[in-house]
Amino acid sequence: MKPLFLAASVFLITLPPALQSPQKNFDLPELHKIRQTTLSPSYSCRSKENSQKGYGTTALFLSKDSSGPELLFEGGCGSRDHLDVNMAGSDMSLIADLGRVKLEDLRADQAFNVRLNSMEPLLKFTSEAQVELGHTYAVLVNKADERGLFYFTITGYLQNERLDLRYSVKEFRLTTTTARSPGFDWEKKSTVE
Repeated sequence: MKPLFLAASVFLITLPPALQSPQKNFDLPELHKIRQTTLSPSYSCRSKENSQKGYGTTALFLSKDSSGPELLFEGGCGSRDHLDVNMAGSDMSLIADLGRVKLEDLRADQAFNVRLNSMEPLLKFTSEAQVELGHTYAVLVNKADERGLFYFTITGYLQNERLDLRYSVKEFRLTTTTARSPGFDWEKKSTVE
């Protein structure tokens, strides 16, 4: 009996980690595939009934396991709409308008160096961007538990009503870390040691 137990133990130890214990099957987006979606209506121009349903169809979630949306179609009724990439206090995502660049032509390594022509400055990343029909945008996802990069092109737009877009995810990961520097605070200043 002891030799059988020893053989079974050695077998279990040598199994690849994925086969040793069941792992959660995360809902991660497929990379480099162009998808279409419509965000509607703008987040701050919804009916009272619609507002009680969370983000509903006003936001893009790249994964069902996301802690929140990666892109929000935002704008008050009658006002100019914009694109927001930070919905939670700890989010530090960034967005840049690439202009009229074809989504199919973009690689992950171009997030910081796409230019329409040599006279234009390098990209400017901010926390939100204006809605421009036909423009392509880069989003760097930086949340407490997510990292990623995706591009999208606005293919249709009706102020406060709908935003049609095509998007492609280039990198996405859920980062449930066990080690993190303690004491994060938005308002805390640095001190000399």
